[in-house]
Amino acid sequence: MTEAYIYDGIRTPFGRYAGSLARIRPDDLLAMAIHQLVQRNNISPNLIEDVIAGCTNQAGEDSRNIARNAALISGLPVSTGGITLNRLCGSGLSAVLDATRTVRSGEAKVLIAGGVESMSRSPWVIDKADDSFSRKQKMYDSTLGWRFPNKKLTDQYGEDSNSETADNMAAELGISREDSDAFAHWSQQKYHNAFKNGFFNDELMQVEVPGASHKAPSVMIDKDEHPRPETTLEKLATLKPISEGGVVTAGNASGINDGAAALLIGSE
Repeated sequence: MTEAYIYDGIRTPFGRYAGSLARIRPDDLLAMAIHQLVQRNNISPNLIEDVIAGCTNQAGEDSRNIARNAALISGLPVSTGGITLNRLCGSGLSAVLDATRTVRSGEAKVLIAGGVESMSRSPWVIDKADDSFSRKQKMYDSTLGWRFPNKKLTDQYGEDSNSETADNMAAELGISREDSDAFAHWSQQKYHNAFKNGFFNDELMQVEVPGASHKAPSVMIDKDEHPRPETTLEKLATLKPISEGGVVTAGNASGINDGAAALLIGSE
């Protein structure tokens, strides 16, 4: 069986919700990562047989098949295929695993796999009327949670959001607010130490972001926006829970915008 290897990987910075990357479409974010990956490895685009990308939302600019769209935007030839996977928060990892299986089975030798998301650009969506004279159309925010939930599912399982589910699990497993804040603080410190030691240097690419107006100059974003190394346990303890009586706050949960790509190559 052919072995699959991740030859290289690259990603854009992680952007905060409504942060610097919010002005860039998700298909452009992924295209930037694909283009940079191909360029820095000096690989012929014609060798890339497929692009597999995970994407959770798929409600707006990332709709239909963002893997195929981003591949074409990046400059890959029409002969390169594209498939988009959705396993919600595990979508990017599923894309890499799917590419691995494709290589190991001998169906392809060179693929690009990764993921992309832009919660900042998730649109409001409105449903269609049930009949010709209905005036009961509903609007949903597609940033989080289901759109147009099916009552058969919600009656059985509810329709809790990510933060509500995290609160449910915290209650079930006995995870306290103090535990959650301590983990968030520990995570911030780990990231800060890794960044200082250059851990992300090889994977992090610069992204040129258009100015806020047509007269404003573009800016280069080369750092993740979410880290707050100055965070203290005392500050985290002052934040209000998202749900009444819950443990999840703005300090121990986050939303991101980013694009990432990995080059997978098979070898017998």
